[in-house]
Parts: sequence; structure tokens; C-alpha cells
Amino acid sequence: MFKVKGVFKHYDWGGKTFLPALLNHSNEEKKPYAEYWLGSNLHEGIEKMPYLFKVQDVEKMLSIQVHPSKEAAKIKFEEENKKGIPVDAPNRNFKDANHKPELLAPLTDFYLLHGFKPVKELQQILNNTPELNFLTHIFGDGDYKKLYSYVMNMPQEEVNNKLAPLIQRIVPEYNAGKYSKENENFWAARAALTFNKDNNIDRGIFSIYLFNIVKMVHGQALFQPAGLPHAYLEGRTMEIMADSDNVLRGGLTPKHIDVNELLQHVIFEATIPNIISGQKNDTPEEIYITPADDFQLSRIKLKPGEGISIAAIISDIYFIYEGRLIARADEDQIDLKSGDALLVKPGTVVHFGTDENATIYRATAPLK
Repeated sequence: MFKVKGVFKHYDWGGKTFLPALLNHSNEEKKPYAEYWLGSNLHEGIEKMPYLFKVQDVEKMLSIQVHPSKEAAKIKFEEENKKGIPVDAPNRNFKDANHKPELLAPLTDFYLLHGFKPVKELQQILNNTPELNFLTHIFGDGDYKKLYSYVMNMPQEEVNNKLAPLIQRIVPEYNAGKYSKENENFWAARAALTFNKDNNIDRGIFSIYLFNIVKMVHGQALFQPAGLPHAYLEGRTMEIMADSDNVLRGGLTPKHIDVNELLQHVIFEATIPNIISGQKNDTPEEIYITPADDFQLSRIKLKPGEGISIAAIISDIYFIYEGRLIARADEDQIDLKSGDALLVKPGTVVHFGTDENATIYRATAPLK
């Protein structure tokens, strides 16, 4: 076992204080610190891991995204290779042949868009938002594919004409503090102020009304499978995912959007957000159970004087979120504090002990 350092990502949607404070990292330049990456192929001398493990600080809204299934990714990756599209080209959809299921476990209150609203809820929001009444007959009794395809294929001039009255109404009310974060208008107004460029309105604003707005709290987790449209709106979270960079975007972004490709991968059905809690046995470890074979995330909360021994399944990574601990394995002993990360090789049994309250997040893979 040994300590490892991750990699910071300075995407413009990140905050400037949370990650530098957590990692004891100076930020005199006031740069955005969006993510801290651990795992995958970031650590020398370790076999490539099937997961990427992150700490995220979402200060500004992220793009609406859909990730392909593993089967689709393999086919599409080869197709783009045969076309000769460079892997780093801005119009490249498939950067690798893998899927990208994800699990987030918030550290603070966290807001996101997650799948389509149930039929009655979606009908209600379309009926109750005057500027979106024109979509009610398109959605009908629940035609998600027809509705989403319609707004995503709408000519930009029509997007502007349809959404301009909505934006003109809700932005002043947003600025006056009228809306809560559970209200679609809050995020639609914020998106308009963030993403509208060159007098064009971002079509992703439609999706804010079509998708579930989910609020999560510390201790919960949420799995996002292939085909489920989603977007992170605000908050700080741990995230673990399969090792892939395949992202199909659906708005709230200046980046490349391939609507035809996107629509081939979206699951057109209602989603009831399945917020989960960690499952405990007889130890302080709470495991977030998901269908994923690539990764498993757990949270370990220790009280003063408490300890836990764990055998690494693959190359496991332990991220210390709070507290100070001592890790012991065989003859090795390592002092750990908040912001540290420990990599433990397969089969190694590590014991954590502490004299204070401590929280650890463990990235591994499920036993097979």
C-alpha cells in the first residue's frame, strides 16, 4: 500500500475553494477546481483499473449527457475509426470502446437532472407552463421519443422564438429570488444566463422541464446507467464510473452536439429516481450496491477508537474525506489525513484506526 496523488481538472464549471481546501492546495490564481481524479491509468506501476474515481465541485451547471451501452460503444468506436476521425477531434462522439455507467455520492446538498419525468408530471408541467403548452399534443399520452426528438431537432430560429417569451418572464423573477432550487424555472433561468450565446437560446432549456429535478443529501447515492439523460446542476460529490470518455451531449453546452447519434442511445421512458443508501453488515463500511461490474463505492465512517480491516479486491483506492487515521498492512504503517488517498494492491489486508471521527470513501470492484 502507498499514498497516491490525483490529478486536478480545471473545467470552468468548478468552484474555486472546496477542492483546494480539501486537498490543502493553494489557489492564489483563483482558478476553477472542478474535479480531482484518482484511479484508471493515473498511477504508475499499477495495472490499468476498470474505474475512474473523482471528487467533484459543481458550481455551474454541466451539460446534459447520455452515455452509450458497452455493445453500442464497441460498434460506434470502430465505425468512427474507419471514417478516420481523430480521437481528439471536437466532432468525435466515441473516444473508446467502453460504456460509462456512473454512481454519485454527494458530500453536500446536490441537484441534478435525472431521466424523464413520469407521464402525469410531465403533462402537468407542460400544461402549467404557458410558453410550453405547444408541446402537450406532441407528448400526448406519453410519447417520450416524439417529444424529445421534436425539441432536439427543432431549427435554432424556432428554438429562439419558442423559448424567448419564457426566458423574458422567468429571468427577472429568478433575479428577484422568487424560485426555489426544486423549481424548473430556477434552473432554466440560470441556464439562460449561462449558456445563451450569440443571441441563440440553448435548446437544453427544454430538457429542464422534461427531466426529473432531483435533490440529494450527504450519505445518499444514485446510479446512472447507459441511455439515461442527466446533468449535474450544483453541489459537491464523490463519483465513480467505468473508465470511459464516451459522452453524447444534449444541450447546456457550447460543445459538439450530434442529435442523430444522441437519439439512438437515449432510453425513452419515465424514470423514478432510485436514491440508495449504503448497505451495512457488521462493520462501519456502507456499500452502495449497483448493477455495475466495473466499480463499487462504499463509505466508511469511524468513531474515535474504532477501526476496520479490509482485504483489497482489486487495486482499491481509499480517499480520506475527513479526519486523521493510521493505515497498517503487514509491517507498513502510513499516517493519513483529510485529502489523502491510499492505494492498496489486490489481496492486501489493510487496517484503519483513528482517535477521532473519520470518513473514508473506498473505490473497488464488486466480488465476482
